[in-house]
Amino acid sequence: MQIAIGADHGGYELKEQLKSFLRDQGHAVRDVGTNSKDPVDYPRFAKAVADLVSSGAVRFGIMIDGAGIGSAMTANKVPGVLAAAAYNEALARNSREHNDANVLTLGAGQTGIEAARRIVEVFLTTECTADRHRARVNMIRELDKGGRGVNPGSDLSSEDIARITERVRQILQKGSAAAAPAANLIPPDKVAKLIDHTVLKPEATAEDIDKLCAEAKTYGFYSVCVNPVWVPRAKDLLRGTNVKVCAVVGFPLGAQSSEIKVLEARRALREGASEIDMVINIGALKSKDDRLVARDIRGVVEVCDEARALSKVIIETALLTDEEKVRACELSMKAGADFVKTSTGFSKSGATAEDIALMARTVAPRKLGVKASGGVRTYEDLMKMVAAGATRVGSSNSVKILEEAAQAFSVKR
Repeated sequence: MQIAIGADHGGYELKEQLKSFLRDQGHAVRDVGTNSKDPVDYPRFAKAVADLVSSGAVRFGIMIDGAGIGSAMTANKVPGVLAAAAYNEALARNSREHNDANVLTLGAGQTGIEAARRIVEVFLTTECTADRHRARVNMIRELDKGGRGVNPGSDLSSEDIARITERVRQILQKGSAAAAPAANLIPPDKVAKLIDHTVLKPEATAEDIDKLCAEAKTYGFYSVCVNPVWVPRAKDLLRGTNVKVCAVVGFPLGAQSSEIKVLEARRALREGASEIDMVINIGALKSKDDRLVARDIRGVVEVCDEARALSKVIIETALLTDEEKVRACELSMKAGADFVKTSTGFSKSGATAEDIALMARTVAPRKLGVKASGGVRTYEDLMKMVAAGATRVGSSNSVKILEEAAQAFSVKR
């Protein structure tokens, strides 16, 4: 496990002892200082520990000063960090089990080395798994994210979505979208903000990624969705724009181990992704191994939360029964994901309006987003998905969809 550790002059000796203890346990330790008993200011080192946790570079942080309180206050100013001061094993267990803390602060003046070792061991081995606790932790994390969970990852308000959905239903009832009055259509600027502009084909070249990003900038798509190897290039090409970078993880089969998916997600986030679309372990879901599926999802969700990034769970609806689709959505909710997504686009079929409606109903209690992907090739396809409950759409035909929307509004680019 990657762990950051820091201390001020008062906590220096305890830090050195804990550092040896952690390495003996097999953990990789990043020591941010201080490196002597010379007087220093603890906020500088507490922030350094918190920054490593927030960025996803490490899983946990440990900070030691005289009492542990000031360092906890400092660390909690860093977005994505939940720091807790603990003076005994019970508090350490509570801070993880109830609060999902990712930074532990200790007081060298309050805690000896033997007690500190026990506290650290409890902190590192306890998980926050109960739904009621995770729901409360998510409420805390929303304060960092500006309430994005209310309508995750979209520039559209809930009122916008409701209005668009009603308009699309009216259009579909009347027949052809092209013949409908412009007042009843989704306007092109709103269409663009619903779309993850996507290139995931294995033969994609650097030129394909350059073209994808240029189109995203020109048309104002919400994000580009790429394989992890292209994240740094896409991030560089989109620097200074509002277009986000989304990376896929465990793609396209979802059969990798949970640990590999976590590492893949962490690296993509470190290199510039702000959204992760992960594929669940489909075989485990169909085997009814819900515990494995939940752990699989939760691992990626946690690194996304630490990096203040969105997490989307691809459930590959074409391979599932309705019962399995519902169970996959429920497990995604329990794991704290931001979205559920229909498909990779590499299976037997892609999104259907029926699946979107089923998913939207299932995740409504937690207000997760629903992403339709696979086979969404036209403006009419997109409107059907939105009418069924989709709040985001992934497509490699995004430019064509937007041009059809503009044509329907008689807008010339």
